[in-house]
Amino acid sequence: MSLFNFSAGPAVLPAPVLQRAAEELANWQGSGMSVMEMSHRGKEFMAIAAKAEADLRTLLAIPANYKVLFLQGGATAQFSFIPLNLLGAHKSADYIHTGEWSKKAIKEARLYGAVNVAASSEDRNFSYVPEERTWQLDPDAAYVHTCTNETIGGVEYFFTPDTGKVPLVADMSSHILSRPVDISRHGVIYAGAQKNIGPAGLTLLIVRDDLLDRVAANTPSVFRWKDQADNDSMLNTPPTWGIYIAGLVFEWLLEQGGLAAIAQRNQTKAELLYRAIDDSSLYANPVAVENRSRMNVPFTLRDEALDADFLKGAQAAGLMQLKGHRSVGGMRASIYNAMPLVGVQALVQYMAEFERTQG
Repeated sequence: MSLFNFSAGPAVLPAPVLQRAAEELANWQGSGMSVMEMSHRGKEFMAIAAKAEADLRTLLAIPANYKVLFLQGGATAQFSFIPLNLLGAHKSADYIHTGEWSKKAIKEARLYGAVNVAASSEDRNFSYVPEERTWQLDPDAAYVHTCTNETIGGVEYFFTPDTGKVPLVADMSSHILSRPVDISRHGVIYAGAQKNIGPAGLTLLIVRDDLLDRVAANTPSVFRWKDQADNDSMLNTPPTWGIYIAGLVFEWLLEQGGLAAIAQRNQTKAELLYRAIDDSSLYANPVAVENRSRMNVPFTLRDEALDADFLKGAQAAGLMQLKGHRSVGGMRASIYNAMPLVGVQALVQYMAEFERTQG
């Protein structure tokens, strides 16, 4: 029986990536060392890191005036590092509140300056993205922060906001590399790796050069993007294993045809699952149709008393990690790049059979 892992993160990785990592685990390309044993300043690992960055730049068409940083601390650490590095002489920043991760980012930013919540979807339980025309943006804000895919709520942006001269900052943790992105319309993009990039412990940050000089004077060196950029993300020992695995994922994505090709696959998978939910009288998805995430699909059963049986049967069928986040309950299927179509087909088949017998 095949097993399919629908975890929201740490999440499924491409099978060829895991296989290659296993083959190279004890002896990377004849070096006699595991990547985990290498000096981060040795020629072997320097080559790994350089190729990972080059492949990422190719995948996302990252312009030359943007730095790519491989950091630690997760996206959550960046909730603090963003105001430390970007507020500068500005008095406040704009935040768009679309769910749990936006909420956490807002909370941390308020430790360092004023936050203007320029738009919020709290009025409908964070089930949509507020229309851009309703945003109350401050033209003097240091930046505008968005979480462009709320992993818990399953809400995704399918547009890039126009914030004028104010830098746009996007937390793309749970949908980065799932489709093409216009990097040039952003000041900063950041993401925890453990969903669509690689193992937990690595954080990716892409920042425009001209924003690196805003950092607050009392910011510790290791938290300064400029210092990290000046040292090629090696101000201190970087998460070497995470960078290596990320590099293998980037190679895999290029082999699949890049982000345009993977976006088509992701759309096919998401449409299949949402159609199964919408055509059912047992299942429901709470998100506005135009904002339904292609990566994280939450759904509920008509009677929550059936939840335990649904999950038990799913596990027996090899469909793992479908329990929804503790804050919202229900179910959640995360169908990242590495989730094959056959996995979504198996889930849809199980859902139909469960409804037939239990619904």
